[in-house]
Amino acid sequence: MIIFLYSIAAAAVLICVPFLLVAYARARIEYEMFSTPGAMFDKLPPYAQQGTWAHQNTFEAFLIFAAAALIAYVSGVNYLTGQLAAIAFVVARFRYSIFYILNIPLLR
Repeated sequence: MIIFLYSIAAAAVLICVPFLLVAYARARIEYEMFSTPGAMFDKLPPYAQQGTWAHQNTFEAFLIFAAAALIAYVSGVNYLTGQLAAIAFVVARFRYSIFYILNIPLLR
């Protein structure tokens, strides 16, 4: 049952993975661009723009997953299927972010 809690923690960490790439790209942009974040987004390279969208999408998916995993944990679900589904979600979200940033729609 603890797998549900670990998978929630791992999914929360995965929220930051795409943004690390975005932060790197933002750090390479001139300092004056920080006063206008909208204009800064347009100046980001394509991989950083994709990373921003992957980051935002991961938030949306995390909320639904965290609620479902918490309900499974609190209700005492101890089925192997549920635990495997929680692990599969974390792995799939990691792969989703990578393929989103690499702009490979078929694999995401």
